[in-house]
Amino acid sequence: MIIGWEDTLLRLFLAAVFGGLIGWERERKDWVAGIRTHTLVSVGSCLIMIVSVYGFAEVLHFEHIGLDPSRVAAQVVSGIGFIGAGTILFLKKGAVRGVTTAAGLWTVAAIGLATGGGLYFAAGATTIIVLIILWGFQMFELNFSKKYKHKTLIIVASKSANT
Repeated sequence: MIIGWEDTLLRLFLAAVFGGLIGWERERKDWVAGIRTHTLVSVGSCLIMIVSVYGFAEVLHFEHIGLDPSRVAAQVVSGIGFIGAGTILFLKKGAVRGVTTAAGLWTVAAIGLATGGGLYFAAGATTIIVLIILWGFQMFELNFSKKYKHKTLIIVASKSANT
């Protein structure tokens, strides 16, 4: 089976929209990986899935040839970890930043793979769920962490002749 150019374009466009929406959310918070990075990861993953599923159709009619598109998708999932690792920063006092962005990149790769595989509903629903997580959970997380955050009070006193 060969995929038509219209369907190919639709899949790539939808992957760009889905990845771009999540990237826009990251961009507005001024994170390292923003709209361009997330969009590229999603579109690239989509293209990889299209090639994996449809790119070798002409050789399938030969005897003893079998293809497993899931193998390529699995390599995307593991390979995107290297890009995600580059967004994680280790700061002073053991603080770690960028883990959510790394997880977002991993997720847009999955969205791109789903879109490339023609699973539009799954890709769109995942995009909406991720945006809800990134927008909605942040308010919950901020309110929750305020309640249990450790606070430090430093009192500095000096001897004074006026006491």
